Amino acid sequence: MKQISLKIKNYAGNIDVMNDTHLREKMFRFMLLSMGVLGLVYVVILANMVFNIVERRTFETQARALSNEVGDLELNYLSLSSKVDLPTSYALGFKEIKTTFATKKSVGLKMGNDPFGNIKIAKNEI
Repeated sequence: MKQISLKIKNYAGNIDVMNDTHLREKMFRFMLLSMGVLGLVYVVILANMVFNIVERRTFETQARALSNEVGDLELNYLSLSSKVDLPTSYALGFKEIKTTFATKKSVGLKMGNDPFGNIKIAKNEI
C-alpha cells in the first residue's frame, strides 16, 4: 500500500507542473494561432482551386471558338482550292517547269571488255 501511495505522490508531483496557468495560456494561444493559420491556408487553397476552375472554363470556351474558326477557314480553303485550275494559275503568273531527277548508277562490277556496259553483280559468299 505504501508503494502505491508513493507512486501517486510522484505522479501528482509531475502533474502539478501542468497547473501552471502561464504555460496553459501559451499553449492555448499557440493552438488558436495554429488553427487560424491552417484555416487561412485552407481558404487560400480553396480559392485557388475555384479560380483555376473558372479559368479552365474560360479557356474551354476560347478553344471552342478557335476550333469553329479553324473549321470555317478549312471550308473556305476547300472551296477556293476547287476553283484553281491550269488557266487560272497561268493568269496569276505561274509557269510550268520541266522537272529533272537526279539518278545514281547501281553499284556493281563493270566488265572490262563488254561493249554494252553490262554490270556483273558480285555473288554473296555466305
